[in-house]
Amino acid sequence: MTEPETKVRAVVAVPLPEELCRLIEEREPRLEVVRDHSVMPPMRGPADWTGDPAFVRSPSQQAAFDEMVDSADVLFGIPDVDPAALARTVAANPRLRWVMTTAAGGGSSIKAAGLDREALDRIVFTTSAGVHGGTLAEFAVFAVLAGAKGLPRLLADQRARTWPERWEMRQVDEMTVLIVGLGGIGSECARRFHALGAEVWGTTRSGQPVDGVDRLVPLDELVDAVRKVDAIVVTLPETAQTRHLIGADVLAAVRPGVILTNVGRGSVIDEAALLPALDDGRVAFAALDVFEQEPLDDTSPLWAHPNVLVSPHTAALSSKEEERIARRFADNATRLLDGQELRAVVDTVEFY
Repeated sequence: MTEPETKVRAVVAVPLPEELCRLIEEREPRLEVVRDHSVMPPMRGPADWTGDPAFVRSPSQQAAFDEMVDSADVLFGIPDVDPAALARTVAANPRLRWVMTTAAGGGSSIKAAGLDREALDRIVFTTSAGVHGGTLAEFAVFAVLAGAKGLPRLLADQRARTWPERWEMRQVDEMTVLIVGLGGIGSECARRFHALGAEVWGTTRSGQPVDGVDRLVPLDELVDAVRKVDAIVVTLPETAQTRHLIGADVLAAVRPGVILTNVGRGSVIDEAALLPALDDGRVAFAALDVFEQEPLDDTSPLWAHPNVLVSPHTAALSSKEEERIARRFADNATRLLDGQELRAVVDTVEFY
């Protein structure tokens, strides 16, 4: 008689609606999806993976939560989205083999956990990178359009009840748009800007062609490239190499009047260098969804700058985000169980 196949124990370590737990079970029946909603903080809105901060587990609830995550073969989410909790369960559970973060930039949390090389080599870490690509690409298109059509000027005139002489707006189909980072988000941006008729350039490390990109720009040619473009779209994750990549040297070289948007990580743009570029018109308009410090400090000059649009890291949020991430987890679980390469694997040297 054949022994029944033992299911892989997948523990849901962050709040996830029950219907999406069942969706994972249906899409990959070889998983035993373990969850206990009673020990999870309630979600306050879509993709609220940390849950209500007012929720506090009792000692018995915390013990039950720790026992549950420590029993996992694989984890959906970093427990409580807390690097220290990840480090604790990795040390307690030698059978853990895969962790998927709910954040696209989850590599930073894995780095913050301070795991040793044995753990980093034993466990596969993946992120939800690419899941948010469409929503962030739409914000990037909105940002470039807002700059091209003079949104700050329109709003100022409207508030002042001023009807000025007609003035010329810029056309996206006459612009060259440089996408700094052609990963999942950047590729979605390229597809949309190409559809709008823009000339699309994109930075690359691999040199591999990307649909909708007319010119690939090696990163070491970034300063030269920005002299020739009308808009810059930043999509890069946070790494030691990307920190302040858009800094004083790049901003000194831009074509005056460039439009800038960031839907990657705030640390990629040096905000101290950005402010004088905004003041003297080198950057005509900046729409930023991410910042070096979040929440943005209330003393930051960016709040009041007339040519800056502040978005509170909300461009990716969608009522469909949780489902997309659950589907990604189920798809990657199938890949894991079938011995295939997983999607969005974290580089545990550079942590992106």
